[in-house]
Amino acid sequence: MLVIFNPTAGAGRRRRLSRAVDWLCREGLPPDVAETQAPGDAWLIARDAALRGESLIVAAGGDGTIAEVAAGIAGSAAALGILPLGTANVLALELGVPLAPEAAAAVLATGTRRLIRPGLLTDAAGGQRLFVQMVGAGFDAAVVQGLDLALKRRLGRAAYVLQALRQAARHPFAPIEAVLDGTPYRATSVIVTKGRLYAGRHLLAPAARPAAPGFQVALLAGSGAPSLLAAGLALPLGLLPRLPGLRLLPARCITLSGPGIALQADGDPAGSLPARIEDAPACLPVLLP
Repeated sequence: MLVIFNPTAGAGRRRRLSRAVDWLCREGLPPDVAETQAPGDAWLIARDAALRGESLIVAAGGDGTIAEVAAGIAGSAAALGILPLGTANVLALELGVPLAPEAAAAVLATGTRRLIRPGLLTDAAGGQRLFVQMVGAGFDAAVVQGLDLALKRRLGRAAYVLQALRQAARHPFAPIEAVLDGTPYRATSVIVTKGRLYAGRHLLAPAARPAAPGFQVALLAGSGAPSLLAAGLALPLGLLPRLPGLRLLPARCITLSGPGIALQADGDPAGSLPARIEDAPACLPVLLP
């Protein structure tokens, strides 16, 4: 078992990692731990480990780290393990992986291999990026791209709230042209998701299933302060699917376009539009409860 950990996540997350590793050692399953030094390292370490024949490669971090490790093992025989150490931990919550370090470690020791279907994001230059939960275009992506990472380490989720307030004053809410399986739509923000949850435990797309082909696409037509206020109130109440101006549609192939509009993938900056989104070529085995 190889655990891939990003040490820039902070001392608190390192302590949680140590608790999980200690549990595995007590159970006679001492893992190797590899620490990343720069963006892209998790992908490289995971790819090399999969090529060496490592059967279980564990992402210790948030959704961005998990996606990077998943991309590294894609197409191999290795399974993905998850130690959720991130801010939102959306994929872990989606898949039922416990957040407590010892409980998550127990899944690595006794869990079952199951398949999920990652998505594939292709940019205008043909570059491709695998994602495990969602891609966002518009306001939420602008918040992600403008986020101060040092502030995120200090404040956690509160940093996103502060950045959203800052972004709200200057975001242009420019139109996004979305084509879903050949049918055109227009929106000001778009979320393309493999799962039900958004920004933690908050329900967005009740019909989404991580193991199923295709996506649920949330198209938000609102703009400005009233729309953001409504979304902010709906989020903790589980009412996002009923938000005025929001449409939820299934699709297998999505193209998004709009000059200079920001993109995020699994909570990390992912450039700007245009982009094409479809299922990755192969399913991904994940160790789950």
